[in-house]
Amino acid sequence: MDDVAVEDLAETETEKAAAESEEGADEAAAPKRKAASDADLFRQSEIAADYIEGLLDILDADGDIDELVSAGRPVVEVVGSRLQSLVGPRGATLEALQELTRLAIFKQTGEPSRLLLDVGGYRDQRRKELGALAKNAVEKVKQHGEAVKLEPMSAFERKCVHDVVNASAGVQSESEGVEPNRRIVVRPA
Repeated sequence: MDDVAVEDLAETETEKAAAESEEGADEAAAPKRKAASDADLFRQSEIAADYIEGLLDILDADGDIDELVSAGRPVVEVVGSRLQSLVGPRGATLEALQELTRLAIFKQTGEPSRLLLDVGGYRDQRRKELGALAKNAVEKVKQHGEAVKLEPMSAFERKCVHDVVNASAGVQSESEGVEPNRRIVVRPA
């Protein structure tokens, strides 16, 4: 990608963040956006798949792309060998690719997307690791009766932990801090 395209994407992302911030302030006054149909969500996953396929071609990387709708959101999974560079350290590159892909969807549809992008099964594996981490934190809280602070995590990772903690009796979780240092604290309920 050339520097001009990257700058355009960065400007678009900044504008999107500002719009989301304004939406949050006016949320009570603004009408709710209608939920996207499965057909709309599948169209978003197709747009994302095309975008990722183009990226794989540019990088001369091989991968099979599956597009689907799961739990009311578009999902694109890229499967293949030698895709670790698309995941990056602790999924940082994957998170960035997901945001760029969401921007590609927005550019074509004019609607924001909740696309979930997975490469090489990274998110499924990370979900399992986070489940074990959350269970360990729950046990520590129950044993000692004191709050446990976890390391900073992405929104996806925090959601995985919150889901496990919320399913456990006698404990609760909350996020604190500001991105990129936002973390979960597990406390006795």
